[in-house]
Amino acid sequence: MNQSPNRRHFLSVATAAAASVAIASKALSSPNPSPITASNAPLFKLSLAEWSLNKRLFKREGAEPLDHLDFCKVARGLGFEAVEYVNQMFFEKGKDAGYIGEMKKRQEGEGVKGLLIMCDREGNLGEPDESKRVKTVENHLKWLDAAATLGCHSIRVNAASDAKLSWDEQMKLAADGLHRLCVEGDKRGLFVVVENHGGLSSNGLWLTGVMKATDHARVGILPDFGNFYVDRNRGELYNPYKGLREFMPWVKQGVSAKAYDWDTGAGKFYTEDRREGREMILDFQRLVEIVVKAGYSGYIGIEYEGDKHTETDGIKRTKLALEELMTI
Repeated sequence: MNQSPNRRHFLSVATAAAASVAIASKALSSPNPSPITASNAPLFKLSLAEWSLNKRLFKREGAEPLDHLDFCKVARGLGFEAVEYVNQMFFEKGKDAGYIGEMKKRQEGEGVKGLLIMCDREGNLGEPDESKRVKTVENHLKWLDAAATLGCHSIRVNAASDAKLSWDEQMKLAADGLHRLCVEGDKRGLFVVVENHGGLSSNGLWLTGVMKATDHARVGILPDFGNFYVDRNRGELYNPYKGLREFMPWVKQGVSAKAYDWDTGAGKFYTEDRREGREMILDFQRLVEIVVKAGYSGYIGIEYEGDKHTETDGIKRTKLALEELMTI
């Protein structure tokens, strides 16, 4: 990876976006520039993606079991005020109004905000068979309803099609399925956002092309820092920094900070005098700078998916790193 900009450069870029040119110039001309934001307000907010706890929720061997209904409690205990749900953790309860109501009760009881539901296993929105494509849209309606009940702004979906088809054919089919779902989302005041999730969806040019072809105000992208493998088996990787820059104009209200493992045991991550504390695969500082430079100030959701640390420890390390990048 290329050497990322240092901490001072990152902060200079981020704060300059929030202040006038004159004030920014004055601050940057000083040997020890003072904060430009008067209240040291964070550049963005943090949320916790439920997938970060997938080993516990799926009750994997060696992981302490966790019930989905206790997710908000755990998130709050880790210092989060907003969460991102995963439908796989309550897949059979999507139409259970009582269960969704209990989720809302737990959410409100912990004082956290529900942001979105990540939806999988409901079929391909770019399915070539129109009847199956329509069925896929119908399968997502219960998640739109659940998201509305929970006060979320979006559901996250996948723009998968048939890999045997051409680039253009897959784009056309995915856009058709997405448009149909966006019409339903609009009825409920919700966005339908697509994550780069492998295949062509991890190709920045293709997915942004899908956005244009969908042609609906409710469609958007939930960019994931780590999901840029177009073909993981062949090691075909789309440049994640290029892809993120391409995705940012289509971001509605969420960004997913995928993290794998961290190479430091303690201390700060992104100070100028401690450079070894890095995410071992992704250049977080470079990725966050792209997000901030795009003018984004919403939630960045932590999605820890590593093996070196426990899920709780991995979440904490990722949170610490992002907190150091979000304030002056």
